[in-house]
Amino acid sequence: MLLRIEAVDLPGRSCPAAPGFPGYRDVHVAVQRRDRPGELLDPQPGDALSAGWTLECTASPVSGGIDLRGPWIQGRPGQRFVYLVWGTAGREGGFTMFRRAKLMLDAVDRQVLAEAVAAGRLVARLGLTDAEGQPLCAAVRPPAVVWTAGA
Repeated sequence: MLLRIEAVDLPGRSCPAAPGFPGYRDVHVAVQRRDRPGELLDPQPGDALSAGWTLECTASPVSGGIDLRGPWIQGRPGQRFVYLVWGTAGREGGFTMFRRAKLMLDAVDRQVLAEAVAAGRLVARLGLTDAEGQPLCAAVRPPAVVWTAGA
């Protein structure tokens, strides 16, 4: 099965300082691999018009629903999520993380998830700028993310 993340409204390549936020330059966003914080999937610049990632995962029936697992899916059964990590890109190609957002898979409607398993594709659509104009962080659940089944 595939999990597709489609993001718009990125905050920009530079995020100015604000109370409680020091500000950053050359901002990028990527998906973080489980158990390998330094391994990132396709970092996208913070000023892109849109960003997207496609993750392979396995859907397994469990009591009370469906459990998604894969190299890019974090957490325990019933508490699974995907980390979107924000960081700065270094001159040498490095990445220094400063913030993360958790796309909470336990917030996917059961019917939508069942339809996604049947179709072979679950799609998350979301904006990546928070109410203060900074990179989105913390746990992300509907209505901040819209989950659909896709073909």
